[in-house]
Amino acid sequence: MKNEGKRKFLFSQKDRPDLLPEDTTPNLAYFFKLLGRKAGKLLSLNLMMVFQILPIVIAVFVYMMGEKIPTVESPMYASLLGAYTAGDSPIAGTLLGLFGRQLEIPVLTTGRLITILCLLGVTMLTWGWQNVGAVYNLRSMVRGDSCFLWSDFFYAIRRNLKQGFLFGLIDFVAIALLGFNIYFYFTLSAEFSYGVMYAVSIAIAVFYICMRAYIYPMMITFDLSIYKLLKNGLIFSLLGIKRNIMMLLGMLVVVALTLALVFGGLSSGLSFTLILPFFYFLPLVGFIATYAAYPNIKRYMIDPYEQPEAEESEPEET
Repeated sequence: MKNEGKRKFLFSQKDRPDLLPEDTTPNLAYFFKLLGRKAGKLLSLNLMMVFQILPIVIAVFVYMMGEKIPTVESPMYASLLGAYTAGDSPIAGTLLGLFGRQLEIPVLTTGRLITILCLLGVTMLTWGWQNVGAVYNLRSMVRGDSCFLWSDFFYAIRRNLKQGFLFGLIDFVAIALLGFNIYFYFTLSAEFSYGVMYAVSIAIAVFYICMRAYIYPMMITFDLSIYKLLKNGLIFSLLGIKRNIMMLLGMLVVVALTLALVFGGLSSGLSFTLILPFFYFLPLVGFIATYAAYPNIKRYMIDPYEQPEAEESEPEET
């Protein structure tokens, strides 16, 4: 009897009751728990998502690595050089030293221009398909479904072939225009009117980031027209404002840490930090967006239709 008591005491851990069901409420704590579980899948998904920006990176490399011509940064250089040459003024010489910094601008030859346009064209034509396949996998991770990266990636593209292509064109052009506007007005933001337009451009870009976080998950979940996808994305960008703010903050943290990593490494002579974002940035940002958006989609577009069916299927009490 004593031996049986000891044996029961030693192996008592195996006799414990089943653990309680895990709390899968889509809050911040569960986000980090799920992120840790899916880290390996996200790194594998990155191998597919990196092709979204690889042609753009190659296009920038082609543009920057070609022949260059010398130029100056400030438009005041010509006037200051003329004043210094005519009068040999010490003040003009000082200003010439301040505003006469030399730059080298790449020469955009016909061959390089055609190469860059072809690379950008490939990105634009496949942009929507690549986002559809990636978001399908990210949605599976967020919902806790089984996820087979390669097969699910191309399955989602086949299911949304036409719509993914058409909205991908819209999405790519919208991102390009917003990026150009932000850069253009930033360079002229010293003037008040251009500063206002710069702030407006940033606000529109933030608003569109929230919209597209809902559009791709809705595209792969429901059979909706592009007009309804844009309309619902607009509604959700306002309706889910709490989760949208958390999403934007999460993205901002990732961007800030990435910039600190890259520039901190470059300042320390560690040039390899320049390529580190290509191993994690896209799937991590996509996971944040999908984790923030899908619970709102489920709450307002899925649950209202599933709950009545569940109530009807319950047997009546006698």
